[in-house]
Parts: sequence; structure tokens; C-alpha cells
Amino acid sequence: MRHQKLEQIKTAGFILKPDAPEIKPLYMKIKAQFEAREIAVVLAERSANMIDEKGISFETMCKEVDFLVSLGGDGTLLSLVRRSYMYRKPVVGINAGNLGFLADITVDEVDIFLEQLLSEEYRIDDRMMIEGYLKKSSGEKKEFFALNDVVITSPQPSKMVKVNASIDGERFNSYRGDGLIISTPTGSTAYNLAAGGPVVYPLTKAFIMTPISAHSLTNQRPLVVPADFDIELDTEKYEAIAMVDGQERYEIEEGDILYIGGARRNAKLLHRKERNYFSILREKLHWGDRQW
Repeated sequence: MRHQKLEQIKTAGFILKPDAPEIKPLYMKIKAQFEAREIAVVLAERSANMIDEKGISFETMCKEVDFLVSLGGDGTLLSLVRRSYMYRKPVVGINAGNLGFLADITVDEVDIFLEQLLSEEYRIDDRMMIEGYLKKSSGEKKEFFALNDVVITSPQPSKMVKVNASIDGERFNSYRGDGLIISTPTGSTAYNLAAGGPVVYPLTKAFIMTPISAHSLTNQRPLVVPADFDIELDTEKYEAIAMVDGQERYEIEEGDILYIGGARRNAKLLHRKERNYFSILREKLHWGDRQW
């Protein structure tokens, strides 16, 4: 595997967990830790307004910094990865709560992380992204990217939806139930796992298609599909919504088609070199012998 490195480590761009002004003291502490290592810190405007600090536009920040930092949880990092995707800047997550699958650097580890960052003891992982669009019956196209998943479900709780799926232009299956999850390997430990889908190593290039509370047990099983296949979905006569990373909502009506494919470029996640995915699985999912 080719080891990627940052071209320089002079400026970091921060976004903060939204609607959480109480995070300001923590941000100021971490900002001071970065500046003590001569790494300048800039704050995105929306986050800055939340804590009464000075900030710059998100687009300007992404253009000017060497890497991006999310301070919050996995949801904050997911949003940052999607919004910054076109700028191709590595993203690191500092978790303000419990250890996350994505935002995996704890507040107590910031000094260690910075020391290792400046010593080039880090790695940049390429994570598969979903690139898709909703084609309305009117011909309008609504494009989106996702790091975790796209979930098709009914807009009304407990109401069934039927999702017809084609792979590379060939009709494959009709899913009847609460919906369907199209997940990346990164998102395999999110809703996909809760719905009974498999955990897939995050550097794998594949889609995981997992039905939600299927009404039939004979043909409704999770399926892993190569990332270079294209997936087309429609909901026939049923109203449905598509949720992108649990944060963006698109209404699907009769005659609309949802297209999902692998993005041409990967997202870049910055991690401590010794970060071990399987250790995080054991800790988060309580796998293995407790005496290990």
C-alpha cells in the first residue's frame, strides 16, 4: 500500500459539533495545543458564530488549510467529509464524547497525535465514497455523496415500502419491508450492522445492500457488490425517502430513479499510525474474550 503524506503541516481547519456552544472551552484548549506546535488554526464561519469567535467561510478554509479537523462525534466528521470532498483534504476526527469508529482520537490523545503528526508517524486511509443522484420524473437531477450509507425507507413510520433494485442495468430484486440500506465498508458498522448486515473491512471497495425488517425471509438477504457496479433503485407506487449519511433527505416519488455508484475519488481520513480497526471493533462491539 502506498503511504500518503501531507505536503506540509502548517494550518488546520476546524469545524465543531453543531448546536453545541458548550464545546468552546474544549476547542480553545485544543487550539492552544495546535498553536504550541506552530500549527495555525482557522475555524469555519458557522462554528465560529456558534461560540462567538472569528471564522472564515467554509470554502475558503478548505482551500487554504493543509488538513481538516472535526471536533465532535462521528456525525460531525461525516458532514465534514461530504462537504469538503471536492477539496481533497485529509480529515481527522477528535471525539468530544465516547470513542467513535471514525472520530477516533480522544481529547486526552491530542498532544500525542500532534507529536506523531509532526514526526510523520501517521497514516492517511483512502475510504470509498458513494457518488449518486436522484433523477426525478421531470428530468431534474439531484446529486449527492455519502461516506457511510444511503437508506431508502418510507416517510411514514411503520409503513412498508417496496424498493426495486437493478445492478448494471439488470433487474435484480424487489425488497419489501421497512427499506433498504446501501452502505460502504466504512458505514458497515452503522445502520447496516444494526439491520443485520455484515461488518466489512473499511479499506475494501464494495457496496453492502441490506434490507431493513424484510417482509420475506426467502430472498431478502444482505448482499456485497463490487464497487465498480452501478445500482439503480425505484420505489414503484410507494412514497419513499433517501437519507444520505443520516443527514440529507431526498423525497422519492413514482417515476423517480435513484442511481448509486462508487465515487471516482476516495475520501482521505487521517489516523494515528497505530490505530487498529480490529481493536476498535472489540471495544465498541464487545467482541472476544474479556481477558484479552
